Amino acid sequence: MTETKGPVTDVADLSFEDARDELVSVVAQLEQGAPTLEESLRLWERGEALAQRCEQWLLGAKRRLDAARSTPDDAPPG
Repeated sequence: MTETKGPVTDVADLSFEDARDELVSVVAQLEQGAPTLEESLRLWERGEALAQRCEQWLLGAKRRLDAARSTPDDAPPG
């Protein structure tokens, strides 16, 4: 049985946590087996998009951390 959660949100609008949670749900649905090949393909494509969105969030967070580390807060004035 497949879960339906209202209107499908554009992946680009999702927070990291929302994308991750939906990805977990998509994986669980795929593991249970979708009723049709079309539904399986739809879930797979949504899962790929969600995984890509999570990766974007993580890469962005890494860039922000790297930038914060490279900014010398306690450097003497030049």
